[in-house]
Amino acid sequence: MKMFLISDNVDTYTGMRLAGVDGVVVHERDELRDALEDVLTDKTVGIVLLTEKFGREFPDIIDTFRLERKMPLLVEIPDRHGTGRKKDFITSYITDAIGLKL
Repeated sequence: MKMFLISDNVDTYTGMRLAGVDGVVVHERDELRDALEDVLTDKTVGIVLLTEKFGREFPDIIDTFRLERKMPLLVEIPDRHGTGRKKDFITSYITDAIGLKL
């Protein structure tokens, strides 16, 4: 199975292309929805990489696709500006999930 990138900027797209990952650059809500629908018809794609900006700006679209399908896996990645998450987001996520401070 292969990976596919849906990015909001050319720099992330270029970096992933150099690593051998195909993708597209989109900026608008409808473009994102169309790109997701297109890539989900390709049964060879196992992982769809999305820049974190889409998760912040269009969570309803991302959540809908995640809930309706098992494959491909949708993964949000930081872009050239870094992550928008706080430094210890994994630890706080685990703490919230199990109720114990690690």
